Amino acid sequence: MEMENYLPKTDNKRLEIIFEISNRYNRREITEEEAKEELLNKAGKIKPYEIALAEQQLKHIDDDECQKEDIQRMLNLFKGIMDTDRPDLDKNHPIMCYYRENDVIREIISSIEDLVQYPVIKNQWYEIYDKLDEIKKHFSRKQNQLYATLEKKGFDRPTTTMWTLDDFVRDEIKEARDLLDENQEEEFIKLQNTIIEDLKDLLQKEESVLYPTALSMLSGEDFKQMAEGDKEIGFAWIEVESSTNKQPEKEEKNLDSPFAKDLASLLSKYNIGSEKPEELDVATGKLSLEQINLIFKHLPVDLSYVDENELVRFYSDTKHRVFPLSKNVIGRNVKNCHPRASVHIVEEILKKFRSGEEDTVEFWINKEDVFIYIHYTAVRDEEGRFKGVLEMMQDASHIRKLEGTQTLLNWGGDSHKNVKKDEENTEISGNLSADTINENTKLKELFQQYPKLREEMEDIHPAFSKLKTPLARIMVQKADIKMMSKNTGMDLQELIAEIKKKISR
Repeated sequence: MEMENYLPKTDNKRLEIIFEISNRYNRREITEEEAKEELLNKAGKIKPYEIALAEQQLKHIDDDECQKEDIQRMLNLFKGIMDTDRPDLDKNHPIMCYYRENDVIREIISSIEDLVQYPVIKNQWYEIYDKLDEIKKHFSRKQNQLYATLEKKGFDRPTTTMWTLDDFVRDEIKEARDLLDENQEEEFIKLQNTIIEDLKDLLQKEESVLYPTALSMLSGEDFKQMAEGDKEIGFAWIEVESSTNKQPEKEEKNLDSPFAKDLASLLSKYNIGSEKPEELDVATGKLSLEQINLIFKHLPVDLSYVDENELVRFYSDTKHRVFPLSKNVIGRNVKNCHPRASVHIVEEILKKFRSGEEDTVEFWINKEDVFIYIHYTAVRDEEGRFKGVLEMMQDASHIRKLEGTQTLLNWGGDSHKNVKKDEENTEISGNLSADTINENTKLKELFQQYPKLREEMEDIHPAFSKLKTPLARIMVQKADIKMMSKNTGMDLQELIAEIKKKISR
């Protein structure tokens, strides 16, 4: 599919000029100044999507094409040659959500530039890096939503380059956090300038080419579908209002009575007064489509299925999903769902599964308080023909902590018993009560002393539902109430008051 079919009519001669100059600059045959002068003289002011088209049509990709230094060189080439004004859109439009998040990134950059001048006080830097950790949601939406939608329209090469840059920045942030944890203050401070520059380069690439091109290529329906998937993944630092209009409730109050509900349930049980749902023949039984979907939704593991054509066909939409996905991955080539640095692993798995050389492979992520287990299985039919790959992913942190034998029924023990046992053996600094809680109180200490509070935090603010995810346990080690107030936008005193109400009960 050609991306120019989705763009305004483009002058091919101009495009050839842009392509030819960019290609010579990419091969280092001319300097940045010479390339800029030629572009201005021969092509004049350039539309962002023309740059995207030129980059898309580069046919010969060198092995080192996506190295960070090459990306940064290209970021500066078109600076000052094209219009990069911010579009006038509703603040909840998917593209405007990216711009709003970019504004927060600029605030973080400013905080780093200010703090880097002074001696290192770890708590100050932890506050910045806990906030910066949210950038993962920004990247996840781009990679699983925006890139996926653009790739369906033929715009895939620049998004691959952008994905590589996303990962460079993500890895640098992680490296800096590790240096801070390890008290390597000198190396940590040195890395800040690199992170600042790479974040600025990232914002420039997004706002000068990626977002304007997306607005030129994608339809209102594309953005509507994107908005639905964006909500599944979540947003970094910002609140986004739902544009969904609720349907008016039917005025059938008589159906709300307990008797009416019991009667309806009884009639449904014996298929009286309603059509029996169609049942599908599965391998060992019959299930309705609703039952199949409910089973997948309640599985204690996450599943994804890629067919024999290497297209993503299905994933289970569980509440506990370890890594966020959205509906835009469906129908997408699985290689485009992974960063460039790991595509070779995907290709090797597919090759060995397809040939029959291997049938399974496993990976795991082992971090403090979190153990994620990932298992890939080759799917074959009864004749042994390759039919795809099934991925199973599970947060196995709780399972690893189990000890002894459990054969008796113990309600409430299957998800918290052993975790609670570990927490009871962990020393808690002080004796927290409603009177002693303040903005500096650590969530880790709160949840140790009041285990049920973690489950009830969502009642205080919907954003706290993220505390139930496995990877949230890493963040909880450092987070305090003040930080959670900033991350949710909830008033600090109101948040403290609501927490005190919960634990007082």
